[in-house]
Amino acid sequence: MFSDPAVNLSKLGLAEGMKVVDLGAGSGFYSIEAGRRVGVSGRVYAVDVQKDLLERLRSIAAKDDVRNIEAVWGNAEKIGGTKLRESAADRVIASNILFQIAKLDDFALEIKRILKPGGKVLIVDWSESSTMSPKTLVPVLKAETLFEKNGFALDQSFDAGDHHYGLVLTRR
Repeated sequence: MFSDPAVNLSKLGLAEGMKVVDLGAGSGFYSIEAGRRVGVSGRVYAVDVQKDLLERLRSIAAKDDVRNIEAVWGNAEKIGGTKLRESAADRVIASNILFQIAKLDDFALEIKRILKPGGKVLIVDWSESSTMSPKTLVPVLKAETLFEKNGFALDQSFDAGDHHYGLVLTRR
């Protein structure tokens, strides 16, 4: 099975009223599912550097009647680049983005900046064992080490489909 956003999000403990940030939101599969789970009193900030993808996400969300998603044009690779305030989020989603990031430490520090202390981040990325993985990837142990050295503690690791690994980490 390919990576399933609904299954992977179940590991994150989303609840009504939470504020969630989806970094590299792309086509919005995670944003829309998270929007459903946090309900009308919650909010999802879908951050991406590609404006066309954000427009597409807005359209799909409106069609699916998910109205608690705010599309944010921003760059998660820069500290402050998401344009979100400090400690704005209860949860952060980073799916299929690590392998594209040049400045991994800045990315982890931006997540730490926008995440409340005790908040959680879901990392889903390409597995080394996948025959479909891109040439450049961030192996699971490197991802775990990256976040631990930048102020996070590992809660769990899990199989996120046939081609992906998953991590849930808590901001210390």
